[in-house]
Amino acid sequence: MRGDAEAVTLLRPRSPAEALRLLDAHRDALPIAGGTDLMVAWNAGALAGRTFLDLSTLAGWRRIRSTQKALVVGALATHTELLRHPVVRRRLPLLAEACATVGGVQIQNRGTLGGNLANASPAGDTFPPLAVYEAVVGVISAGGRHDVPLHQFFTGPKRTCLAPGELVESVRIPLPARPPTRAVFRKVGTRAAQAIAKTVAAGLVWLARDGRVEELRFALGSMAPTVRRLRGAEAFVKGKRLTREVVHEACALVSADVSPIDDVRSTAEYRLAVSRNLLFRLLSDRG
Repeated sequence: MRGDAEAVTLLRPRSPAEALRLLDAHRDALPIAGGTDLMVAWNAGALAGRTFLDLSTLAGWRRIRSTQKALVVGALATHTELLRHPVVRRRLPLLAEACATVGGVQIQNRGTLGGNLANASPAGDTFPPLAVYEAVVGVISAGGRHDVPLHQFFTGPKRTCLAPGELVESVRIPLPARPPTRAVFRKVGTRAAQAIAKTVAAGLVWLARDGRVEELRFALGSMAPTVRRLRGAEAFVKGKRLTREVVHEACALVSADVSPIDDVRSTAEYRLAVSRNLLFRLLSDRG
């Protein structure tokens, strides 16, 4: 059975302060940003009788602004706005690539970065780029604001560290001081478009002039309950030249940081093999 619009309560705040007051008064209210994931549950009749807090009226939360050191993205900025933003395209290209893979154009036009984060799908397309760019989530409540590093924000599939009365206000993404030597974003799905990822990867590597690794950042989605940085492989290659032996050893370490499962989209074995291949290509500079 589909959702019954007459059976819900819709709260429409005119300011962030009012949104927080309403959320404090209605602790069971479900915040709505773009609504792209919520409408799936709505159409399945899973949200009957719920109270919704519509955040789409908070125009200030759609703002994207840049400083010398970071890009600050309002929680209601859409994937389309991000992938078209000149700073994102120039300084954070993996995020632009990821936004272009989120559903179809209609979903990109409606879906928001903050809503995506709060939904906390293990297969979120933007999460690996946000992880390697070391994004920080800005959280707001009636008690004030605080920042949460992305790797601490997700606590499990569809779960976050948000406490009752808290909302995602913004995402701060540090701008790399210098371009990486190599970079990769890759989403692997059943189809070329509008597919949920079997695995999604983002990677950055900086090499010194002598070929030694100054820093590797590599993250995987759809490979664990939450997005994961490959801390073992990252630490292993640091300071080393990327010989064939070093690259193969780094790829062997992938399984230490992820825990893929068999499901309707893929098998754990396939996910692990693809993820190792993606890391191999980045470290071997094979596209």
